[in-house]
Amino acid sequence: MTRPLRVVPAAPATVLDALREALDGSGPALLVESPRPAGAPSPAPLPTAVPRRVALVVETSGSTATPKRVALSANALLASAAASAQASGGEGQWLLALPVHYIAGLNVLVRSIAARTDPVVMAPGHFDVEAFATAAERLDADHRFTSLVPAQLGALLESDRGVAAARRFTRILVGGQSTPLPLRERAAELGVAITRTYGSSETAGGCVYDGVPIGATTARVVEGELQLSGAVLAEGYLGDEERTAERFVRQAGVVWYRTGDTGSVTATPEGQLVAVSGRLDDVIISGGLKVSLADVERVIRALPGQTDAVVVRAADARWGEVPVVVTTVPVALAELRERIAAVLGSAASPARVIVVDALPMLPSGKPDRRTAERLAQ
Repeated sequence: MTRPLRVVPAAPATVLDALREALDGSGPALLVESPRPAGAPSPAPLPTAVPRRVALVVETSGSTATPKRVALSANALLASAAASAQASGGEGQWLLALPVHYIAGLNVLVRSIAARTDPVVMAPGHFDVEAFATAAERLDADHRFTSLVPAQLGALLESDRGVAAARRFTRILVGGQSTPLPLRERAAELGVAITRTYGSSETAGGCVYDGVPIGATTARVVEGELQLSGAVLAEGYLGDEERTAERFVRQAGVVWYRTGDTGSVTATPEGQLVAVSGRLDDVIISGGLKVSLADVERVIRALPGQTDAVVVRAADARWGEVPVVVTTVPVALAELRERIAAVLGSAASPARVIVVDALPMLPSGKPDRRTAERLAQ
């Protein structure tokens, strides 16, 4: 059986109403229009109908991969909402500060629908601390939540009003990319309660909170790759059976999503502890040695002023490939190379530092690594 697919503009009020109908089955499945990055390949035409189980289709531009359309069921979305509420101390009222064509923004609306609360919505566009603080003052429920990317959290913690607004929240979910340790420590010092989330559109958003799988989510590592299973998994990629079969593998009746991330899973008395170390495709071969760009980036981001620095690959006639740092804050290359070499070995030392006025970003708030990589060549 199928049902119609409705495309709506990325207007929160419109999306909220359409999403409510998509989740309860009274309306068509939903796809929210998203801006297409310059140079992105043209997507395939959309079907007029989708499998009955599909309630939401999320288009992902990605920071390193080709676009895909992730098909999510109502069951997966509501399972994600229930698991998040359980892990966060209960349902509550949400502030929407992220675009609604991304899964993190959509989840704010899904969780509001599940909790039967009215979300407070910020105006779309550039994140503004004053606007966020004003919006936060409108929250009147006992439990208050929001989802942010690290750059937004960092902006809040730089002003007194931003800190005061952040303290009003029962919990701030921070995801989309790794949250630098200095930023986490700063939040703790200021009394701001944050939870680091890990997940993707394919897992209906964050399904690992502070390293712990939530709800029925289970993790494993196969040949160095982190894989996830549970009720939050997507149905697959709309109109792309080959990619679906590659990324969603079934073993002994259980479907596992291959994340493409490297990491580890440790058994604890309470369950599992997941640590994500990087991307499989972030590993370069420099002078015959493997170098994880994520590891290099992690060391650099621990330095003062470098919490948003990005490390990308660049071709090199002598070494094959080398790490290159793209940052908005100048840093001495010689000192940086010495520090990286001491921690990760000389092959991981960056070849150069590119200083830019502003880091290239995707609309989701993640670094645009493809553009940064072009800057580094």
